[in-house]
Amino acid sequence: MNNYELTVILEGKTTSAKKKSFLEGLDKIVKIFEGKVKSAEDWGVKEMFHEIKKQKTGLYLHLNIEMPAKSVKGFETKLRTDDSVLRHLIVVVK
Repeated sequence: MNNYELTVILEGKTTSAKKKSFLEGLDKIVKIFEGKVKSAEDWGVKEMFHEIKKQKTGLYLHLNIEMPAKSVKGFETKLRTDDSVLRHLIVVVK
């Protein structure tokens, strides 16, 4: 199992209910890929330097995830297909 940091940007207008629903869904997806979410932080709504999908602000979420290396590619593909995610970044923590 490797440790990863995942940063996700959702639309800035995302409600707290949608954020909670997204995090619960993300937790289920991580479990499907044999991992677990160790912690999650809400970095809040920030103005972005460039517009992404016509959005000027984004809600930043930062998660620490433990997952097997073989599962990361499939997990990242799942994130790309989620319409609520404007951008994401997965980084290995050593």
